[in-house]
This record gives sequence, structure tokens and C-alpha cells, in this order.
Amino acid sequence: MLVKGITPLVTVTVLIGAFACSNDNHAHGSSGGSNSGGPPRADAGHGLVAFTPPDDPGAGGVLFSASGEALALTGYAFPPVQDGDAAFVDGWDMHFQRLLVTVDKIRLASSPDTSPGDQSKTGKVVAEVDGPWAIDLAHSDPGYLLGKGGPGEEAVPIAALSAQNKNGNGGFATDGTRYAFGFDVVAASSDITPYNVNLDAAALADYDTMRADGCAVLYVGTATFKGDKTDPDCYPDSRKSWPDVVDFRLCFKSPTTYANCQNPDNDPADPFPDEEHERGIAFKDSSSVIAQVTIHTDHPFWDSVIHDSPAHFDQFAARVVGADAGTPAATLEQTVGVDYTAYTDALGNALDYRYCVEPPTDAHPKFVGAMRFDPGSVPHATNDDPASGLRDYHDFSTYDQSTQGHLNADGLCYVARRYPSPR
Repeated sequence: MLVKGITPLVTVTVLIGAFACSNDNHAHGSSGGSNSGGPPRADAGHGLVAFTPPDDPGAGGVLFSASGEALALTGYAFPPVQDGDAAFVDGWDMHFQRLLVTVDKIRLASSPDTSPGDQSKTGKVVAEVDGPWAIDLAHSDPGYLLGKGGPGEEAVPIAALSAQNKNGNGGFATDGTRYAFGFDVVAASSDITPYNVNLDAAALADYDTMRADGCAVLYVGTATFKGDKTDPDCYPDSRKSWPDVVDFRLCFKSPTTYANCQNPDNDPADPFPDEEHERGIAFKDSSSVIAQVTIHTDHPFWDSVIHDSPAHFDQFAARVVGADAGTPAATLEQTVGVDYTAYTDALGNALDYRYCVEPPTDAHPKFVGAMRFDPGSVPHATNDDPASGLRDYHDFSTYDQSTQGHLNADGLCYVARRYPSPR
């Protein structure tokens, strides 16, 4: 899942070009459209509607799926099974009960290579399929597709297209022509009626909370400290009063458009400078292709805005220090007002970085000393306007989280935030 090397984040609040959000309400099951449970939209309870998995559209078509990769299903083991495995460097073993997301408006557009230096620019939208789809990426099912990242990964099919339903219903070219791919992650609310793709009773209850709170993504799980308590670097005196088990419920109010994504399925190829893969998807005349909406789970825990930075959980555990007896619950809201440039625990104690394993990524030199989250070139807010800069750790974590959408495992997309945020 982790991409080696430094990849600058593409961060804007206004999207230019073909992938700008639309207010159109496109019907499901239209000619060349989705086979994702079209009208009538049967009630499935909790304000959601019944979902019918799409059929494979066959040659010249595309099957859309969604995945949180293996880590959404198995979590982050500590200690890591093998050197280099994704892990929380501060010794926390992380597991998800649920990872809920609402996906909408999957789009294909012409001319993904319109501008080598500006990934936002494409030709016109030629096809679109609309949900929204409420999905639990931590839900496993043997009937799901194999995820794009390889063994142990699953992807739930959500929709299909067999024709350019925004361009006269003509077929997709199968001569190597690539189409720009993008999608939205939207906030849950009482104003939308998603398809219930795979939410069980517990997930439905959490989705009700998402709607009340306006969450676009909700993490629910447990972190257990399993670092070596005999190692003073891993278990310093400053951490010995901390709980060893912390539940978490992290609500990210971060609707985001991901556009003109790069696609590792195009490899080997010759991508533009500073891009890792060619953009877009190419159709086949012998079978369908799969375009996987991929949500990387590590982004909210990074220590910088550089892609694939090391993941830490101490910053969330720190905010429940001194909590009453029992298993404390960490939330993103607890980090509102917390200075990300000089991090403290809930009792006001300054913290240093700790490491129980060497970082499994070389995104940047290892951070040591006082815990400070690096915003790079993203401005710091000098007032209370979230569009002017990052005000606190809540904003910092949300900013990183909003970059977690990809195509087919690790294809980076143009990121357009639909909530107040710095560019």
C-alpha cells in the first residue's frame, strides 16, 4: 500500500475543469448506466435504500469497486510481521471495527493528459454513475472481488458502465484511449439517501451518527499498545501513565472530490514528470476493466503532509490521558485547539516523539525530539478562518485524511476539498 518516495500533495479547494461537482440527479439503470440497484429505490431502513450488486458489464465496460485494502480488514499489527510492513511506529496495534464512507458520482472524462502540469484539467465528462453508496470498508465477504493491492485485499463491487451515458450512449474506445477517472466522497446527512452496500446493524447505527454529525468518513476501532516496555525509547517515563487500550471514533467532516487519477494498471508506461503512473483507464475489447475506488487508512495518522509519512497514534492516545477508569475513547474533536506544532497531552504536558520500530517509509528523515507535525508549505492559520490555514491538530489530521482517495491501490488523484480548508 505504501508508495516509497516523496510525492507532494495536490491540494486545492476549487476544482477547475470537467470534474467540477454537479447537482444533476442522474437516474440509475439508464442506458449504458449503472447496475447498482436502479429504481425503484426500495427502503432498506435507517434512511438508506436496498442495493443490488452490479453485474459484470463485459467487454468494453467498466466495473467500479471500493476497497480499504487489506489494512482496513486486518488492521496494523504490532510488532509488524515483517520488516517494512505498514505499522504505527509508536507501538500501537490498530484494528478497525468499522470504516464507513459515502462514495458518489463516479465520472469518466475524455483527455486525461490535457495538461502535463495540471492534473485537474481534462476533457468533458462522457460518463457518470451516481450513488450515493454507503460502504463499510472493514466489512469482509468471500464474494467480493480481489483487491488491486494483491492477496488479502477485497473490493466490493458498487456500479458498472457499458457506454458513455453523458455522450450519446456511444461505446468506450478499446484502442488504448484512456479516460480520466474521478469520484466524490460526500458527507452523510439527512439530505441524501444512499444505497446500503454492506452495512450491518452496528454499521447502520454508526451511519446514523455520521448523518447527525456530518461525517464523510468514520473510523471506529481499538488501538492497543504492544511496544516493548523494557525499551526506554519505546516506553519512556512520560508514557507510563497512559492507558494501554484506547478505543477511537474519528469523524472526518471532509467531503472531497478526487479527479483525473493516476492508474498503476497502466504500468509499464511513461508518466508525466513528478507523477508515478499514467492517468486514466483504458478499456478492453475482450473483457471488462475494474476501476477501484481505494481509501488508504493511514493518512489521518501521518506526521507530515508528505505522502506516505510515518503513522503515529500517540497524538490521539495523548488526549485521553487522565480519563476515568475503563477503556477511554479518543475522538478527533478532542484535538480541536491542540497546537500541532508543539503537541501536548490532555493534562498539558509537552510530548516528544517515540519510536518502537524504525519508520517503514523513507518519506522524510525521522522526526525526533518535541512532537511537531510538519505542515510543509500548507499555511498556519493566524485567525479562526479554516480556509486561511491549519488552525490546530484537528485541521492537520483532516487535511491529510482528505488525500486518502486513490485509483487502483495507489494511483494519486487531483484533490479538491469541499470543506473550508487552505489550498
